[in-house]
Amino acid sequence: MSHLMVDFAQERQMLQALKFLPVPRAPVIDLTESLVADNCVTLVWHMPDEDSKIDHYVLEYRRTNFEGPPRLKEDQPWMVIEGIRQTEYTLTGLKFDMKYMNFRVKACNKAVAGEFSEPVTLETPAFMFRLDASTSHQNLRVDDLSVEWDAMGGKVQDMKAREKDGKGRTASPINSPARGTPSPKRMPSGRGGRDRFTAESYTVLGDTLIDGGEHYWEVRYEPDSKAFGVGVAYRSLGRFEQLGKTAASWCLHVNNWLQVSFMAKHANKVKVLDAPVPDCLGVHCDFHQGLLSFYNARTKQVLHTFKTRFTQPLLPAFTVWCGSFQVTTGLQVPSSVRCLQKRGSATSSSNTSLT
Repeated sequence: MSHLMVDFAQERQMLQALKFLPVPRAPVIDLTESLVADNCVTLVWHMPDEDSKIDHYVLEYRRTNFEGPPRLKEDQPWMVIEGIRQTEYTLTGLKFDMKYMNFRVKACNKAVAGEFSEPVTLETPAFMFRLDASTSHQNLRVDDLSVEWDAMGGKVQDMKAREKDGKGRTASPINSPARGTPSPKRMPSGRGGRDRFTAESYTVLGDTLIDGGEHYWEVRYEPDSKAFGVGVAYRSLGRFEQLGKTAASWCLHVNNWLQVSFMAKHANKVKVLDAPVPDCLGVHCDFHQGLLSFYNARTKQVLHTFKTRFTQPLLPAFTVWCGSFQVTTGLQVPSSVRCLQKRGSATSSSNTSLT
């Protein structure tokens, strides 16, 4: 046999019948339609050309403190969301503890993924602060955004433990682990030795000044706490002064000692509140408007509003006796709160007896 012939006709037909999917083009993110509100981000994009073969999209995002185009190297990793069927997606329940977020998206068909879109950077404005352990009463044990009252002197015990470990460092931002770019309004850490608050002023302050704009934060306290208070104070608040006892502070106060009471306090004036005591309180401060409002953080019911004129920068202020609480920061002012303020509901006559 001098010749050998192979018939590939059937295979040729099979190969010719194959349909190869093209690589999808990169989507385009539409910044005019994208939205940042209520600690949520809605990102909208479109394909540069109609492509009926797109099966799904992949969205990636990361937090950053740098404005402008995303940098090649960042401390924060890209977070991935796969299987998105529409050309928009909403991220919910975010904590904005950094100033910006980077986003990018790519399209995928049944065979292959395309290139990422041009990345975009969105600003995520929110009020971020920490509790300043250097300002706390010696009976308060401060751990980041949590505080627990300790009859044995939590602050003193913590200092002794650090000295025993050979660390001997305070909880100042300088010695703390990196948490992003410090705010220019962040207060310097207090000096050791003399307590910032003493006697029955079981108080701790936030570390970031409020001298303009609108800010919102929430605090959840242990229901079994015998006494708890949340509000704002001037830096001039005296070391023996309890929140709401002088003109230097405004607060909502819960007392579970002997009998339950729920009241607004300022300048030693008290207004008893006729409302159930929520387990989580929202605080909204509009510095320029002179409004300090307290809400049920879950229902956004207005509990009380102080209408005044702030003459000095403010600090978030907290007090607790025989109990504990947890603060949540990095929150935007909720849209429902803004709507209530615009309608004037938060400044009704029933809430303005204290100034």
